[in-house]
Amino acid sequence: MSEQSPPADAPPEYAERVLDVAERIPPGRVMTYGDVAEWLEEGGPRQVGRVMALYGRPIPWWRVVRADGVLLPGHELEALARYRSEGTPLKEASRAAEGHLPRIDMRRARWDGGDHAEGHT
Repeated sequence: MSEQSPPADAPPEYAERVLDVAERIPPGRVMTYGDVAEWLEEGGPRQVGRVMALYGRPIPWWRVVRADGVLLPGHELEALARYRSEGTPLKEASRAAEGHLPRIDMRRARWDGGDHAEGHT
């Protein structure tokens, strides 16, 4: 997630849809950038990532993640604190891992949107 300030005008319609999906992700669960794009049937991981970088700060941005479970560069400690407080499944890093930071356990943490299927567009 970028430290950039969002544009002064309202987010475009696509951005609103991305943010709506991100807000639906339950605590302790995650979706990848690609999952969100697939859910919307529009755009791709890069477009979702751009929306999150520009407009994601007021929503639970830490629940939209990379497919490999690596914590968002530059926001690792904040995200990790949130994952731990929400009980998000993590894989502890080995001592050989750079920075010794855990990754998200994608097999256990990934959410498919099933509990809120009525909101699928």
